[in-house]
Amino acid sequence: MEALGKLGISLGFLLMQFLAFFIIMVLLRMWAWDPIVTFLQRRREKLAKALEDARVAAEARANAEAEAEKILAEARAKAEALIEDARKRAEEVARQVREQAEAEAKRIREQAQAEMEAERNRMLGELREQIAALAVAAAQKIVQESLDEARQRALLQEFFSGIRDKKIVVLDELGDVAEADKVEVVTAVPLTEDEKALIRKALEEKLGSVAIDYVVDPSILGGVVLRIGDRVLDGSVSRQLQALKAQLTTA
Repeated sequence: MEALGKLGISLGFLLMQFLAFFIIMVLLRMWAWDPIVTFLQRRREKLAKALEDARVAAEARANAEAEAEKILAEARAKAEALIEDARKRAEEVARQVREQAEAEAKRIREQAQAEMEAERNRMLGELREQIAALAVAAAQKIVQESLDEARQRALLQEFFSGIRDKKIVVLDELGDVAEADKVEVVTAVPLTEDEKALIRKALEEKLGSVAIDYVVDPSILGGVVLRIGDRVLDGSVSRQLQALKAQLTTA
């Protein structure tokens, strides 16, 4: 005590100072420290929550962008698939339309060709009688005698169909060939049903059962041309005239 007194320090005053400081510290803790600490704690929590919310928002945004990109990619893929499917369908429709148009054009051409051939054959059939009358008149003038009806019929049948005495004259050139799947018979004018029957009978006697196609070709002038497999038996008037011309030229 005496030492404190010598130093000029009053113990009572010192105790009062410590008590005042203690009271001030208690008051500060009650009224300032705890609120400040609580405020700072709440502030940290708010910042932490804000940071967490920001992180969650960033992840949500990233996920949303990824999902949006995925949806866009799927939409683009579906759109491309639809476009490709539409293109293929359009190409298929165009192909079908083109094929139908080509088929229809072909049908029209074939129908027109058939109608033209039918009309040509009809006209040739109508001209046959006129040609026959002119041929008989010319023959009578050449031989200076009238031909009876049977002789006229035989001459005309041979001229138009190559048939003499109910036989195809040119068929004798075939030799021993005895098989064929199909025979093409070419004449200058349409044959009558009787002439077709005679030709069928003669061919079947020579070749057996065989398919026969009848073709009209005015360029051969008369007679008959038989196409049997790879063989051609030409008994046409045009060939005979060419042979005669060759003989006259070389004579």
